[in-house]
Amino acid sequence: MNVAIIGFELEGKSAFEYWSAKGAAITICDRDPDKVIPEGVPAQLGDGYLQNLNRFDVIVRSAGVPPAKITAVNPESEMIPKITTVVEEFLRVCPTKNTIGITGTKGKGTTSTLVAQMLQNAGKHVFLGGNIGRSPFDFLPEVTPDAWVVLELSSYQLSDIKVSTHIAACLMIAPDHLNWHEGFNEYTTGKAQLFKHQTENDVAVYLATNEHSRAIAAASPGTLIPYFSTPGAIVTDNGDIAIDGQTICHTSELQLLGRHNWQNACAAVTIAWQATHNVTALHDALASFTGLEHRLEFVRELDNVRYYDDSFGTTPETAIVAMEAFHEPKVMILGGSDKGASFDALGPAVMRSSVRHVVIIGQMASRIEAILRDAGFNAITAGGETMPVIVAAARQAAQPGDIVLLSTACASFGMFSDYKARGEAFKAAVNAL
Repeated sequence: MNVAIIGFELEGKSAFEYWSAKGAAITICDRDPDKVIPEGVPAQLGDGYLQNLNRFDVIVRSAGVPPAKITAVNPESEMIPKITTVVEEFLRVCPTKNTIGITGTKGKGTTSTLVAQMLQNAGKHVFLGGNIGRSPFDFLPEVTPDAWVVLELSSYQLSDIKVSTHIAACLMIAPDHLNWHEGFNEYTTGKAQLFKHQTENDVAVYLATNEHSRAIAAASPGTLIPYFSTPGAIVTDNGDIAIDGQTICHTSELQLLGRHNWQNACAAVTIAWQATHNVTALHDALASFTGLEHRLEFVRELDNVRYYDDSFGTTPETAIVAMEAFHEPKVMILGGSDKGASFDALGPAVMRSSVRHVVIIGQMASRIEAILRDAGFNAITAGGETMPVIVAAARQAAQPGDIVLLSTACASFGMFSDYKARGEAFKAAVNAL
C-alpha cells in the first residue's frame, strides 16, 4: 500500500508511525522545503508537495490542509475517496463504540475536558484527544471495548469525514475560519459531516439557543437532545445546573469565568449524562475545573490591576463574551490577522462593557480602530510590534481596580506563530513587569 502523508507535524508524525506499523510504503509531502523527515523516507517538499498524488492508494491530509487544495492540484475524480485523516482512520478502527465527538466554534476544549473528567470521576476508562493537542493514534493501542473516547473536533478535521461518533455534540456556532473555508456555509456544512454520518442508534447534542447549532445537529438521523433547554441540562431560575430533575451544581460553584461557560457546563452535563447518571462525578468535575490555558487564564495582579490571557479567543464573538465576563473596567488588547469575520458587533459591545481603553495591534489594527471610533469609542492606543511594548501600553492605560485582557478578536498570524505563542508571550511580558 502506497501512502502519502501531507503535512509532517503532530498529526503527520502520528500518521507516519501508524501506517509504518502496517508496512505501508510512505511518502511525506510538506510545503516546507527544509522539513526534517526520517532518514530514508521518500519525500516531496516545497512548492510541488501536492503534485501527482494520484499514484498513491491512500492520501492522509493533516487537518490544516483543505481537501479542495489537494483536488485542485490533482483534479482526477478518483482522488476524493483516497483522502483521509487521522481522526477518520481512528474512528474507522477504534475498538470501542463509546465515542464522543465535540465540535463548535468555541468551547470545544473546555467542554471536551469537562466531559472526560466527569466520566473519569464516574470510574470509566477515558481517553481525550483530537484538536485539543493529542493525536488519537497515540492512545489507540490502549483503547479497550469498554473504554470511552472523547474527541475535540475542528471544522478542518470534519470537512470531509465519512464516519462519526456515537455521541456528537455541536456547541455555539459563529462565523470562523473563513480564511480557510469558502464562506460560512462551507464552514457549517463541514461541521455537519459529524452528524450526517451517524446512525439511528446514535445521539446528537446541540445548543438549543443557536440556530446554526440546531441546523447542524439536524443532519443526524439519531436522537436529538438540546442543552440549555430540556430534556438536556438547563440553568434554573435560581442558578442551578440541572438535568432530568437532578441538580448537578449551582453556577456559583463553577470555577470558570463568564456566563458563556454556563453553556459549556450544560453541554458537558448533557453529554456525560448519556453515559452516566452519577451526579457526584459530574458535580465534582464542574466545581474543580479552573479552565484551560489561554482561556480567560489569570496571569498576575500588579498594582491592583489583574491581567488575563484569553489568547484562544480569535473571533469577535469570543472577545465579546470575554469582556462581558468581567464587570470591572477593562483595558482590552484587540487585533491581529484577518480570519474573514464580521466585526459589526464589536464596537457596540465595547461601548456597553465597561471598557476603559483599547490597545490595538497587528494587521487588523486600523480596521478595528475605525470600527470603534464609528461606535463613539476613542480611548485607543497603538500597541506596537512586540508583546513587551503592547503590555507596557496596556499597563500605562490601566488604573487600580482594572482588568487588562488579551482577547484579540483576531488570529495571531503575522506577529505570532499561533494563539499559544501569543498567549505565552503575553504571560511572559506580564510576569516581567
